[in-house]
Amino acid sequence: MTAPLRLQGFEYRQVDVDGVRINTAVAGEGPPVLLLHGYPENHLMWRGVAPGLTDTHTVVVTDLRGYGDSDKPAPAADGATYAKRAMAADQVGVMRELGHDTFAVVGHDRGARVAHRLALDHAEAVTRLAVLDIVPTRHVFGHADRAMATAYFHWFFLATGDGIPEHLIAGDPEFWLRAMMSRLGPDLTVDPEVLDDYVRTFAAPGGVEATCSDYHAGATADLEHDDADADAGRQVACPTLVLWGERGFVGRAYDPLDVWRQYAPDVRGHALPCGHFLPEEQPAATLAALRGFVG
Repeated sequence: MTAPLRLQGFEYRQVDVDGVRINTAVAGEGPPVLLLHGYPENHLMWRGVAPGLTDTHTVVVTDLRGYGDSDKPAPAADGATYAKRAMAADQVGVMRELGHDTFAVVGHDRGARVAHRLALDHAEAVTRLAVLDIVPTRHVFGHADRAMATAYFHWFFLATGDGIPEHLIAGDPEFWLRAMMSRLGPDLTVDPEVLDDYVRTFAAPGGVEATCSDYHAGATADLEHDDADADAGRQVACPTLVLWGERGFVGRAYDPLDVWRQYAPDVRGHALPCGHFLPEEQPAATLAALRGFVG
């Protein structure tokens, strides 16, 4: 088995949160900031950003449950196991175990959806929220059209259920991962050893099932939670930074700042000259924007 790659200079540990072990890397000193990755990757996607924050912050980088070298619990039929509420609770548990009652959180893609839920469910803990290349799940499903369904066909495929996407992807998980990254980031270049690590963790036992369940929850349990928040008028309370790739679907399809201002009162942000994978396509610009935001 290939040894896991690690972020240089970071200390690794497995943090147990209510029986789910979350792979965690920590470095630096100062106010804490939590970085959450997206699909179909793992925490290594922050390799060009995380080290640059360690001179001013305690940087915590994790693998979401179901991803990377974190546990991949068997999914429940109701979607609760991989609901963003459960995934956010994992991350709060990690930060508390590390001694951080309050912290900033930065998320990309699925990690940004976890970060959004974390800021709603644990408003007392989150000082600042940064979301990279997403608009809220509820908005995406509420404004689905042919362009969205074509660009994000995997949202519907992975949420199908009945074991269909799991069975098909399991036939060649490496092909699927490489194809999805190429489709979402046509200008993205990833070092072979990093890409191999993405494949290693994605194809690990339970990985395909877990990541499909993440998307199934997005179309079921997550929407129920989002609708309840909307009915209650609940919004993100902390300052929010929105970054997106001007050549990605989010930048083409939405006015991200206008959309996010319907979900949070204090929003700022801008586009970067790239596609979907901001921390890997534009690591220096992503780092500069985050440093300016988290202080």
